Amino acid sequence: MQIAAIRPADEPFYVPSGDEVRIFEQCHARNLAVMLKGPTGCGKTRFIEHMAWRLGRPVITISCHDDLTASDLVGRFLIRHDGTVWQDGPLTRAVREGAICYLDEIVEARQDTVVVLHPLTDYRRMLPIDKTGELIEAADGFQLVVSYNPGYQRMLKDLKPSTRQRFVALDLGFPPAEREIRIIEHESGADRPTVHALVTLGQRLRALQDRGLAEVPSTRLLIAAARLIASGIESRQACYAALVSPLSDDAALAGAMRDLVDATFV
Repeated sequence: MQIAAIRPADEPFYVPSGDEVRIFEQCHARNLAVMLKGPTGCGKTRFIEHMAWRLGRPVITISCHDDLTASDLVGRFLIRHDGTVWQDGPLTRAVREGAICYLDEIVEARQDTVVVLHPLTDYRRMLPIDKTGELIEAADGFQLVVSYNPGYQRMLKDLKPSTRQRFVALDLGFPPAEREIRIIEHESGADRPTVHALVTLGQRLRALQDRGLAEVPSTRLLIAAARLIASGIESRQACYAALVSPLSDDAALAGAMRDLVDATFV
């Protein structure tokens, strides 16, 4: 698994919602692991990119899933024509290079995979590699960051308390209307009246969660709709494609969302 360490050259646009920037900076300075909690598309990944830029650190991002193994993170032996060689995994690379290692949706990973992170989250800051017998001390600047969506928690899909308590947790959510308008304007290039209408629509659609909508429209989806509108796509058609269809296949829910779109963009 080849994953590049990225160091943003330009400042990634991010609008703080509270003290998360200052808290993260202090966690980085004090070698504390961080957990980001928040709904899909609320800006967790952008926040990490922004913080990596502020701190001048590269960031290695790993998308977690059910098949992610400890070897995928730590590394494995590869057979080549001239013999067997060891190849570091992305976690090991981050430890050696002093990068920020960001594991997205950590609850999707298997528990036996997550356990490999434990020695890196306390005073030891060590990564043992059983296959080579190496014990790697984390380089200066290394930080472990994980994220997950609390809305997806299940009895069998949650972090163990022994893992959760190794992290400082930052709760991120959808921004207030004025801040969300500012973000979508910047990211999409759409005009302010259009963005204002989209944010109003987004808030109305989010209220449908109590009526069975499993996933509410994220800021990311609103940006996608705004970009389509800015490109010349008719407003309602853009919302049908970027908001309604991705959120639900249920005919009744889709119909209710279309009605809200039609009422917003008359």
